[in-house]
Amino acid sequence: MNADLIIKNAWVFQTPTRSFVKQNVAIKGDKFYYISAADIDRLSAKTIEAENQYLIPGLIDIHMHIESSMTTPTIFSETVLRYGVTTIVADAHEMANVFGLAGLKEFMAAKTTLDIFHAIPSSVPSTTPELETTGGIIGLAEVEQLLQDPRVICLGEAMNFKGIAYDPDSLIAQIIALCKKHRPTMPMEGHIPKIYDQELADFLYSGISSDHTHQFPDHFLEKIQAGLFIQFQNKSITPENMAVICDNQLYDFACLITDDVMADDLLKGHLNENLKKAVAAGLPMEEAIYMTTYTPARRMSLLDRGMIAPGRIADFILLDNLADFSIAQVYKDGQKVFEKGEPFVYPQTVEEFPEAYHQSVTCRPLTAEDLVLKVETDKAQVRCNVIQKQVVGTFTERITKKVAVVDGILQIEAANLGHLLVMERYGKNGNIAHALMEQPLKNKGAIATTWAHDHHNLMVMGNDAASLLVAQKVLLDMQGGYVVVHDGQVVATCPLPIGGILSQAPIEELGADLQQVRLAMQALGYENMNEIMSFSTLSLPVSPAIKVTDKGMMDTKSQTFYPLVFPEDGVLHATTH
Repeated sequence: MNADLIIKNAWVFQTPTRSFVKQNVAIKGDKFYYISAADIDRLSAKTIEAENQYLIPGLIDIHMHIESSMTTPTIFSETVLRYGVTTIVADAHEMANVFGLAGLKEFMAAKTTLDIFHAIPSSVPSTTPELETTGGIIGLAEVEQLLQDPRVICLGEAMNFKGIAYDPDSLIAQIIALCKKHRPTMPMEGHIPKIYDQELADFLYSGISSDHTHQFPDHFLEKIQAGLFIQFQNKSITPENMAVICDNQLYDFACLITDDVMADDLLKGHLNENLKKAVAAGLPMEEAIYMTTYTPARRMSLLDRGMIAPGRIADFILLDNLADFSIAQVYKDGQKVFEKGEPFVYPQTVEEFPEAYHQSVTCRPLTAEDLVLKVETDKAQVRCNVIQKQVVGTFTERITKKVAVVDGILQIEAANLGHLLVMERYGKNGNIAHALMEQPLKNKGAIATTWAHDHHNLMVMGNDAASLLVAQKVLLDMQGGYVVVHDGQVVATCPLPIGGILSQAPIEELGADLQQVRLAMQALGYENMNEIMSFSTLSLPVSPAIKVTDKGMMDTKSQTFYPLVFPEDGVLHATTH
């Protein structure tokens, strides 16, 4: 049998032994054909000399959200191929939260060079309609449809701990049962932060078998021993975590993923950057390659890829330098799709979304009256529940603060607190929820977004009433995105006009806009290792421990709402509809 291409004298990654051997690799069509240390030039007239180069499988990211990069599948595809990513499993639950099954199908219809498999969005909404308002809902009928599609290969991250562990009649429990019925061996992905011991067992009894949330060295070994496959996203790739993996030889029980890569970070890299970070944190390079190629492929039963072997899809990377993972070329299906030094080529054809997707933020403008929190009390100060964010990660804590009341009005700014509002933006009920944050900004200003996980309602937070009003109005005029205001003046915007979560601007332009937003947030004094994700997840009601939806400020574990003012101290009168 003849071949179409031969890669000569490359150091080829051997998946079973996690080592490199100098070999020649023959490719026929879109698959690897024959790999040998012997001369195989007779098989093809077309050869590439790869002396001193390293040949590894294309990278596979099995837990990620394209919407986190705020772009569309066609643009995303061309962007990440240059980083050696050739296969992804996308969970488009952001698109589904805004537009339901129709939005998900719009994503799935995209024609891309990158292989995109899909997860069933299991948590749309992430909790229940009683706890948050979304634009769409993925229920049993929608799941039934998706299970018939061969591109759908797993159940996306199941988040609702209470519904999964303790309520067999909940929607998520019914979705899991439906998946077991139709696809009994299909992987079911979990979102399992800070859940251990018997509660972990209660969760895993459902059949969920992976976790990608923030991992800590004193607990994730317990999760692996309980049968979980661990997916390490950026914030979990630490020397302490990698030491646990290496010390216990756990390479087959974990992989590296991205989960969320912001548009500005996408200008610098994708899964390849997490691989390099893992190596810098102590993971041997060969094991890092294994955990970004073979173990993720095996987890998702993508048995036609993930290693250099006859009959496997010819997705591969040629590295100039192994130590710094310097990519020389990337091949997809046996065809070169990237070469070092080539400029990024913007896709000639991108998705055409319905016009309604560009006019989806239906929300009234805020008024000054909306920002006045009136309290009926005979006390000079009242106790309030307050959100305390962290500098690392997206977890939050509930604290209490005493806040002065003057002429029946809560003195938020004098207490050095931020006023956080979540406004329902789908035209369904007009809800407005109010919350307070501990010292979120050092300078006077406001931040507003519709990229608010996972319901993507309109969220605005600030310590200055004038700035809050400006930020919300500009966001409405843009039909979604990110806005930062300093002392009443707009200092940064990132328009996301498709559903309030996506843009089709060139990735360089989109990334530059988001970088300006990030810098403007830093200038206001908003502190976090990832300012964008930290702010956007203040509204995510499945992330510990206190978050805000359009229904109110919520204890995310018990799924009960906290009053802003302690009832024994007074009665809050605030705009809610």
